[in-house]
Amino acid sequence: MSRGVLLENLTWVEAEQVLDSDTVVVLPIGAAAKEHGPHLLLKNDLLIANYMRGRVLEVCDVVVAPTLGYHHYPAFSEYPGSTSLRQDTARDVVVDICRSLAAFGPRRFYLLNTGVSTVRALAPAVDLLAADGIVARYTDLASFDDVGKVVGSQEGGSHADEIETSMMLYLAPDSVDMTKAELDYDPRDLPGLSRDPETGRTYSPTGIFGDAPLATVEKGRIVVETWVETLIEEIASLRAAELP
Repeated sequence: MSRGVLLENLTWVEAEQVLDSDTVVVLPIGAAAKEHGPHLLLKNDLLIANYMRGRVLEVCDVVVAPTLGYHHYPAFSEYPGSTSLRQDTARDVVVDICRSLAAFGPRRFYLLNTGVSTVRALAPAVDLLAADGIVARYTDLASFDDVGKVVGSQEGGSHADEIETSMMLYLAPDSVDMTKAELDYDPRDLPGLSRDPETGRTYSPTGIFGDAPLATVEKGRIVVETWVETLIEEIASLRAAELP
């Protein structure tokens, strides 16, 4: 039995019973359409967000809002199928969702973030919500860099690479086609990815930034389980946070 509750599975009458000032609301954020090379699906981040959502539901007494599949992902705009919201739009979408639910009582929101560029919109969203007396916190993927360095052996990378592909082999193996995984790493590491070497962005004809063939299930297990532990700790910390 799950300790948490999926908001989307309730009636409004049932929602009224679980949304109050003591409630911690979790908002998962994961791109439903963003390139991840030829070996991972466009919905890769959505799969991660929903997997993490499920793990949180198992052990945390929270209300989980529907996963937000669109946000700020400008680095991948040149690859067909990729979508991105403007930074201000992404900020305001999160603020509006939290404000809507806060109207029924909740004052603590955890933004279960699976992106990097998303932080540019989440940080100002947190500030705007704070002005309303709402405490919001978000997952910062930079905090997992160390575990990635420990388990990984690639020269460099951060997208559809050894680490992210390993995660997918662990949490959603049916979504991975390792026969199409490639080494594609431009050491210049310029802002954004591009299939054109002359654009001044990181050159990546595949959309991979790293050494995807090095991925293994065991590496993925270590990274994913570390991530889950961190989420649980951060949600517990948010629950204990004093309200303004």
